[in-house]
Amino acid sequence: MLAATRFSVLDRSRVREGHDGPEALRDTVALARYAEELGYHRFWVSEHHSVPGVAGSAPTVLAAAVAGATSAIRVGTGGVMLPNHEPLVVAEQFGVLESLFPGRIDMGLGRSVGFTDGIRRALGRDVKDADAFEERLGQLLGWLDGTQRAHPQVHARPAEGLRVPPFLLATGEGAGIAARAGLPLVVGDLRRRDRLLVAVEEYRRGFRPSAWAERPYVVVSGTVAVAGSEREARRLLVPEAWSMAHARTRGSFPPLAPAERIEALEMSARERELYESGLGGHVHGTPERVARELAAVVAETGADEVLVTTSTYDRAGLLDSFARLAELAGLVPRTAGGAGTGPNPPAGQAD
Repeated sequence: MLAATRFSVLDRSRVREGHDGPEALRDTVALARYAEELGYHRFWVSEHHSVPGVAGSAPTVLAAAVAGATSAIRVGTGGVMLPNHEPLVVAEQFGVLESLFPGRIDMGLGRSVGFTDGIRRALGRDVKDADAFEERLGQLLGWLDGTQRAHPQVHARPAEGLRVPPFLLATGEGAGIAARAGLPLVVGDLRRRDRLLVAVEEYRRGFRPSAWAERPYVVVSGTVAVAGSEREARRLLVPEAWSMAHARTRGSFPPLAPAERIEALEMSARERELYESGLGGHVHGTPERVARELAAVVAETGADEVLVTTSTYDRAGLLDSFARLAELAGLVPRTAGGAGTGPNPPAGQAD
């Protein structure tokens, strides 16, 4: 079953303790090259603003760097938060990307706004802007296919008439909006399987074929960690789980810390509760266990694609996890390594 499913990567350019934002962005580009070699279908980048632990704030700019450093893998965003931007500008940006890298660009879109009042004010946005997402989505698609009539003398150049596949991230009402617009759906996370299944069912039930998609297309997204043992795989989850617990208790989402330092921390009862909760529910373990769990996910959801969003401090462990996942998913490497070795890890990324 996994061999018939596409596997892709979403990287959030997570900053690590002792390393800075520019290095995190370079790590993202290096990881994209490695994912391409391993045979992953897409590589997407994300949008976050004023987060100490995330360097990816300009997804279309970063997507251009990724596309320029690769040659075959599809490249896109997961996603551009449309309420933060004017639809014309987003259309123009993706038009430039598609013009430079024809046939390789995806336009993943979300409806979130900045997560604090200060960020929203700095962006010139408000929480209510998310309510206008469906209208703004229609405007954006109109700029791409030339059907917009609100500004008859204006054209989104060079985007108008280009085919840039749109995807919609299912947050809040996202599943219903994707169904009504006839767009592929990206839904997560794998930890909340009941909510995921409800969203997928709503999407399939309400899907209307469009010029963008003739049938429903479901991408399920979440953390997947593969290692030689259960303990090693679980330790890959530790840095992100602690960052989430820290954010929930102290209001700041910090850079990723080494697992060994986190495991030695004295946590409050609330921090411990959130930390342990953050470790639970992810698809992780040995290749055999992960293969079984992913097969169950694909069977339950009918997913066409799995988008892996794993973040951790240990870069060597992360690269190894992606390589093991590629092998168990039956991906075909695009660049042959030595006999039986597979692709080489990105230079400087095995430390």
